[in-house]
Amino acid sequence: MTLKKIAARALLAGAGALLGSGSAWALLPIQHWTEPQGAQVWLVESPVIPMVDVQIDFDAGSRRDPARQAGLANAVALMAAKGVKGQGTEAALDENALGEAWADLGAQFEVQADRDGLHYMLRSLTDPALLERAALLAARQIGEPRWPADIWERDRARWGASLKEAATRPATLASQAFAAAVYGGHPYGQRPTEDTLARIDVSDLQGFHARHIAACRARVSIVGAVTRAEAHLLVAQLLSRLPAPAAADCAPLPAVPEVPPLTASVEQALPFASAQAHVLIGQPGFQRRDPDFLALLVGNHILGGGGFVSRLTHEVREKRGLSYSVHSQFAAGLHAGAFSISLQTRPDQAAQAVQVARDVLTRFVLDGPTEAELRAAKDNLVGGFALRIDSNRKLLGNVANIAWNDLPLDYLDHWTKKVEALTVAEVRTAMARKLQPGRLVTVVVGGQP
Repeated sequence: MTLKKIAARALLAGAGALLGSGSAWALLPIQHWTEPQGAQVWLVESPVIPMVDVQIDFDAGSRRDPARQAGLANAVALMAAKGVKGQGTEAALDENALGEAWADLGAQFEVQADRDGLHYMLRSLTDPALLERAALLAARQIGEPRWPADIWERDRARWGASLKEAATRPATLASQAFAAAVYGGHPYGQRPTEDTLARIDVSDLQGFHARHIAACRARVSIVGAVTRAEAHLLVAQLLSRLPAPAAADCAPLPAVPEVPPLTASVEQALPFASAQAHVLIGQPGFQRRDPDFLALLVGNHILGGGGFVSRLTHEVREKRGLSYSVHSQFAAGLHAGAFSISLQTRPDQAAQAVQVARDVLTRFVLDGPTEAELRAAKDNLVGGFALRIDSNRKLLGNVANIAWNDLPLDYLDHWTKKVEALTVAEVRTAMARKLQPGRLVTVVVGGQP
């Protein structure tokens, strides 16, 4: 039987199983162990569909970029798809051959970088003939990327042109000014530019990969139709092309300092000829592993994260018609990601919209939500919890979140109970601990003087 026929038959079987399955994801236990080479593994056995999703995370995000080479981590992720080296009887593959190889397997492999980590993601059917080949190809891509200099020069030029074009848009200018003001000199505030990309060459890509991508540093999350024994073998295959680490290779990476708190308000009004003024208001927030996370999630849902039922929407849009939409969020990470309120409005209304948004935030921090607001937020979040884990891919994201932030293995099991147990006082206290309305960054691009 050909690989394509195997893949088609397995997909049909998986579709039928999915249609007949229940929604009991949260009841599936998470297993955790450490591999002999040091990799940590989190596994959820989900046998309903003959498929497996794997995410391998490394502490190699943009927070590890040298300031003069902002964009280095993202460049490593970009170049991971540009080919793999040849070894022994294995032929080298360029980016086109690599794409064709994945298409022939009917599997998916992606590499992404964000501010905290570098993430390799594999999705494959679990038929042994397919999974073994997919794991081997992924292992080559993780451990033996080619780093072709001509392709990097081509993509660096494209990336630089994209950054140059983006800099002509008011939303980009607002985002850059806001990040610089909120994060100060912290790496979270760094953004790649044409100049920083020009300082990155192939040797820098190779060095970054060698320093950060080692089996002993891997955090592997797996969801799918594999047993623990099969997962153990799969992890060994995926990390097999990484060099055997010396003791120094597994020493703790240098600590990254925390985001400094704001000591005073910052206001920036940047001129821009546009039909809409872009407004960002905020300050440093909190780490994802903060024990107040759920209280802050619920509080922000009421303040401005709950769409059309939020306070900000009611005051800014419904009562005054100052903006079509207004939104607030906490961007929690390994460090204190920003709290932000964002909106667009007519330039002549920008000052009023800013004042209303600030007033809403101040009142919410002082008084907290009402009992009715808290009840509505709980109903919405708890009622929508099943949608957060209704597929292997979504469940994988939750398992990877647990792995990356050192959360308890039963975190998902108790999520709804903990949300239901929150009180008005707990939400108000948590918001007041994290937000200081008297010390805010306010950036307006395109407003009237």
